[in-house]
Amino acid sequence: MSAQIKHIDINNTKIPVIFEKQTSLPILNMQLVFQNSGSVQDKDLNGIASFSAKLLNEGTKTLGSTKFASKLESNAISLNVANGFETFVIELSTLKEVNNKAFKLLKKLLEDPNYDKDVVEKIKTIQIGSLKRKQNDYDYVARNQLKEILFKGTALQHPTSGTIESISKIKLKNIKEFINNTFNLSNLIIVAGGDIEFKELEQRLKILLDSIPTKGKKELKRVEILAKPTTKELVKPTEQAYIYFGSKFNAQTQDEDNYKAKVASFILGGSGFGSRLMEEIRVKRGLAYSAYGYVSINKSHSYFTGYLQTKLESAKEAQELVSKIVKDFVKKGVTQEELDAAKNFLTGSEPLRTETLSQRLNRAFNLYYKGLKQDYPQKELEKIQNLKLEELNDYIKSHEEIVDLSFSIVRK
Repeated sequence: MSAQIKHIDINNTKIPVIFEKQTSLPILNMQLVFQNSGSVQDKDLNGIASFSAKLLNEGTKTLGSTKFASKLESNAISLNVANGFETFVIELSTLKEVNNKAFKLLKKLLEDPNYDKDVVEKIKTIQIGSLKRKQNDYDYVARNQLKEILFKGTALQHPTSGTIESISKIKLKNIKEFINNTFNLSNLIIVAGGDIEFKELEQRLKILLDSIPTKGKKELKRVEILAKPTTKELVKPTEQAYIYFGSKFNAQTQDEDNYKAKVASFILGGSGFGSRLMEEIRVKRGLAYSAYGYVSINKSHSYFTGYLQTKLESAKEAQELVSKIVKDFVKKGVTQEELDAAKNFLTGSEPLRTETLSQRLNRAFNLYYKGLKQDYPQKELEKIQNLKLEELNDYIKSHEEIVDLSFSIVRK
């Protein structure tokens, strides 16, 4: 059974519910997804979304962190809060027999977060410690330096986990303000599945969410890459070079030609062995253990990006080779052999993407969130199967913007 899009009315607000009933296991998985409410809302206080999620994982003010966690554990209930760039997510997983307890504990969390100054200081200490350790994670450093280059002046410029400076500035009032702004029925999408009837779920949700206000839907602003091609090097005591690269890619989630981007991305660098980047950089020249590149198309932003690690003495050669591979890819396109291999893999691996309940729910949510119909994957596969070599190469040539690569390099 595939997921269905339903709606429930809470406080005169129509809320979409992506639902699939599955009785093979006596469990319930549910996500409360507040859209347009992740790190995109960090504004001048970088990391506040991530910090707020961590505070909500500290239980309620009444029970405290330890007692709340003990109640969850003794009933085998999993309750976790996390954020992405565009979303803020509360996830609940529970056995059917303790659904009632699980919803009651979640309601307490929504209404009584652990707003305690000592908790804030504890999270701050842990987060700053983590960020200090990441200063020696050169993959992390190179990746964030690339984001700073590409998305300078936007919410994507900074790491979602914040910086040592920004985390140090966070106060309890900032967290309260962020959570109060985030808990908004107008921005809520519910994803749920498992051994439960929809009517029962609806009743539980109405009780759970009756205290959450309706504040009007936030609109997601589009983030565009305005940076000119730039190479930024950072010197660190490393034994290898870390190279991240990226460029603009002109596409939006509802573009009809996105299936061509999927195929092109797969051939250029998304397929591992057999991809153009891997073959040219590792197989033919032995410059890196792995090399990847892919197109990312999101509601808020789209871009082409990739990465590799290489010997210190090979860094310049590898950087120049990446630029050459991408230029040749845009200029000459792909071969029939590459297209056929991509078609076979993308079609053959399709059943693996919907094997589990969580996979199906996640796909249904992403389609709904991006404004696509639920039968889009089937139609996309048909288009891929019927895709002609000339059509794909014309599409690739029309995206010359990916040639204007910026590089972030950490080297010795």
